[in-house]
Amino acid sequence: MLLTGKRIVIIGGSSGMGLATAKAAVAAGARVVIASRSREKLEKALREIGDDTEALTLDIRDEAALRGFFKKVGAFDHLTTPGNEAAGGPFLTRETAAVRADFDSKFWGQYLAAKYGAPFIRPGGSMVFFAGIYSQRPSPGVSGVAAINSALEGLARGLAVELAPIRVNAVSPGLVDNTPIFDAMPKDVRDEMFQHYAAATPLNRAGQPEEIAQTVLYLMTNTLTTGTTLYVDGGYTLR
Repeated sequence: MLLTGKRIVIIGGSSGMGLATAKAAVAAGARVVIASRSREKLEKALREIGDDTEALTLDIRDEAALRGFFKKVGAFDHLTTPGNEAAGGPFLTRETAAVRADFDSKFWGQYLAAKYGAPFIRPGGSMVFFAGIYSQRPSPGVSGVAAINSALEGLARGLAVELAPIRVNAVSPGLVDNTPIFDAMPKDVRDEMFQHYAAATPLNRAGQPEEIAQTVLYLMTNTLTTGTTLYVDGGYTLR
C-alpha cells in the first residue's frame, strides 16, 4: 500500500474531517500524528483511531508553538491541515477584528504550518491544505471566507513551484455533515441549511467526512499531482 510505513501529520485530527483522515491513513498502513488545541478531544480521538497514532496539543494560530511542534515531531512524509476555523457575516457590518481572526486561524495557521513543517518533510512527501468552495461560488455574508479560501488555493499553487519536489495541493470541501462545527447550531436552522445546500447540488446531498478523507489520501499518494485544488462538493460549484 502506498502509505504503508509513512508518517502523516494532521493538524486538526481530533474530530470531523481530520479524524476521518487519520482513521483512513491508519487503515492504509500509515503512522499518524494528530494535533489539536483540546487534549480531551485528542484522547477521545486516540481511542477511536487505535494503534500507530501520536497526539500533541497545538494551537495552529501560535507561530512559536508551531515551530516547536515540528521540531518535536521530527521527520515525516505528509502534512495536512483540516483544523481551522472561519466564520461568515455581513461585509459592511462585521468587525474587522473578527475577519482578521479568521485569517489568523484558517490562512495564517496553514501558511505557518507549511513554513515550519516543510524542512521536516522527507523526499516524496506532500502537503494538503484545506480551502473551501466559497472561493468559487460565494454567497452573501461569506466574502471574508471566500478571500481566505482563494488565498489558500493560491498558496498551494505558489508553494508547489517554490518547494518542489515537495508536492503541495488543496482540497476544497463543500458542506460536510457529521462535523462538530455545526454542533452549536439549532437543529431546525441546521436542517434547513443542509436541505438548501443539497437542493443546489446535482447529487442532492452534502458530503461526509470520509469522502473528504479519501480525497486527502489521494493527494498524498498520487505522485504526479501538485499545485491542484480538488473541489469535493457534490457538484455545488457547477450551478
